[in-house]
This record gives sequence, C-alpha cells and structure tokens, in this order.
Amino acid sequence: MWMRAPAMADYVAWAELRAMSRDHLTPWEPQWQRDELSRSAFRRRVRHYQREAREDLGYAFLIFAESDDRLVGGLTLSNVRRGVTQAGVLGYWIGKPHTGQGFMTEALRAAVSFGFDTLHLHRLEAATMPSNIASIRVLEHNGFRREGFARQLLKINGVWEDHLLHGLINGDARSENSAGVPDA
Repeated sequence: MWMRAPAMADYVAWAELRAMSRDHLTPWEPQWQRDELSRSAFRRRVRHYQREAREDLGYAFLIFAESDDRLVGGLTLSNVRRGVTQAGVLGYWIGKPHTGQGFMTEALRAAVSFGFDTLHLHRLEAATMPSNIASIRVLEHNGFRREGFARQLLKINGVWEDHLLHGLINGDARSENSAGVPDA
C-alpha cells in the first residue's frame, strides 16, 4: 500500500471505484450530491484539498495497492487544529472490491505516523457509527481508544447519526509496522 495526495489525473479511477462502491459507501457517508462523480466536482474536491494542505488545515490521500498501483480508497486528516490543541480528525473510505484485505488498517497506520511524526500533532480523533464494526476494528488495530458517544454528530446519507468517538495520543502504544506517506 502507498498513498499520495489526489490529482486531476486520478479522476477516472476515482469515479469508477466510487461508482462501483456506491451501495457500500452511502450508508457511512454524507448524502451524495447530484454531480458527486462528475469531473467538475472532483476538480473542486482536489482544489479544496490543495488549499487545506497549503494552509495546514487538512491533508487528503488516495490509497493505492502496492502490487499493481490500483486505487483502493481514500483517507483525510482534516480539521487540523494548532495552538494548545495540536489535533486532527481522520476519515477514510475503501472501495467495495478492496474491503477486508488490510489496506485501510495499513493506510491508517501511515496516517497516524504522518500526523504524529511529520505534522507533530498531539492527538488524532475519529468518529464511527456504532454499526460500522469494520471501521471500529481498523481504529482499534491502530491503537485508538473509544472515548465517548456523540448523539446525532454527523448527517450521514441524509440522517443525523450517533457516533462513537475514538482518540489516539502521540506516545500511546502504536503498531511496530509503520508505513510511510510523503511529506506534506
């Protein structure tokens, strides 16, 4: 597995993977816009990610299989807060054909290293719906601890959903198998 920031050249692979995975993704994501998979929507998304990275507010990555360089999913480290907080929020998705193969566990491990070792954050956070057992396992495999419950935290697929809150502090025990991501 390797990761890098999204680029316009990724549009076709991204749109195809998201389209084939729609039924798998929509129960866990904000409601898709009418033009969700259009080239112009992807362009807006890439520009937003580039602006956030320039301003040290967030970082987006696409995840690729090492074996054949095919796109398997995506990950964001968003809402980066500096000052006394030094924290960020992780979000991620995996294409339907690539679930259960360890890609997201490895990608999250790389994102944790990036957040702590490159960005020098103190804390990483993530929220999952209680029914998203696969996502909870990915977080737990990377040392995240369940810290709380937030009622109707995020509007997912058009409905305000409860979420479990997870956190990881820099210095908590992390897996020894660390994967690298490019510097910001």
